[in-house]
Amino acid sequence: MAKNHSKEQPQPTVVIVDDDPAVRNSLKFSLELEGFAVRLYADGGELLADSDLPANGCLVIDQVMPGTSGLDLVDALRKRGISNPAVLIVSDSNPQVRRRAVVAGVAVIEKPFFGNTLVDAIRDSLT
Repeated sequence: MAKNHSKEQPQPTVVIVDDDPAVRNSLKFSLELEGFAVRLYADGGELLADSDLPANGCLVIDQVMPGTSGLDLVDALRKRGISNPAVLIVSDSNPQVRRRAVVAGVAVIEKPFFGNTLVDAIRDSLT
């Protein structure tokens, strides 16, 4: 039997940035069940301080956090050349935030999440 010498794609990593520990931990649990590796960050500053972000993965960022908003964090990452796809989680349907997210190429998912809404958005962003 011939060996397959093609390299297997590394497992996608979902980077979660949310100031609520309960949200971070519940998202980590559910996304790991879906087969993703998960990294957790409490805020934008903590994420920006990490010099070893995964290249293969998706960012899941809460819009409303102390300090830097989710979209401001995406802007800062893009300025650093980090182009991972992103999903913005919001608590309300603010049209200005949605317009800005569209311009930035960021998917928007509203809390609370129903069914596989978040997982589907992550998978869509990775294709």
